[in-house]
Amino acid sequence: MKKLFCGILVFIGAAVFCAAEGIVEDAQKGNEKADTSYAFGMVVASDLMETGLEFNYNSFVRGFREAMEKEKTRYTMDEAMNKIQTAFTAAQAEIGKRNLEKGTAFLEENGKKPGVVTTASGLQYELVSEGSGEVPGPTDKVKVNYRGTTIDGTVFDSTYERGEPMEVPLDRVIPGWAEGLRMMKEGGKARLCIPPNLAYGEKGGGGAIGPNSVLVFDVELVSIVHSTEGEPAEGDAENTPNPEKAGQ
Repeated sequence: MKKLFCGILVFIGAAVFCAAEGIVEDAQKGNEKADTSYAFGMVVASDLMETGLEFNYNSFVRGFREAMEKEKTRYTMDEAMNKIQTAFTAAQAEIGKRNLEKGTAFLEENGKKPGVVTTASGLQYELVSEGSGEVPGPTDKVKVNYRGTTIDGTVFDSTYERGEPMEVPLDRVIPGWAEGLRMMKEGGKARLCIPPNLAYGEKGGGGAIGPNSVLVFDVELVSIVHSTEGEPAEGDAENTPNPEKAGQ
């Protein structure tokens, strides 16, 4: 919902800016007004398309035009925002339902593969390379390389793409990560298939991580850095494995 409102606010702010600069009203600029308007439409659509909402384009344009031209609108701004919230909640619930069905089917099939262990929590763990070092404890900080994808293969985060491993405290990551990494030895590699209740649940994690998403991580435990026991808490235990994304 935060991204949706940000998109709306960016759109409104950009339109006001353009009006102030004379872009919208200046007929001497020829196609610039049309080009700029089209660009704004693209930017807003790129944010809205992930919400699952469906739009009546004529009504969308009518609402925008009447508000911009300060005509009498069908709703007050509060009423409009309430309608958006209601529609967004319903759309996210539908997406979550579909994701849960697909994810459940994926985990059922994946759990049948040789070498895949399903723990009591529902985490699916597949050892790729055992490693020979120590096993981390619940409050240890570890250095890891990883690639995170959705079940359709969409990559949403990767230290390999950034070119360097990441240090993460195990008591500050999603439960599926904390459990899976504590099953690994230093130098080991594993694939973790994490059900929604051990990841981001019904709310999702933003971007490609929709509500009730099953996440797949290919993880390499490079080393154990040190114990974080007694250190000040940073971030949130529900955050993504990448601390830089905390709070998103």
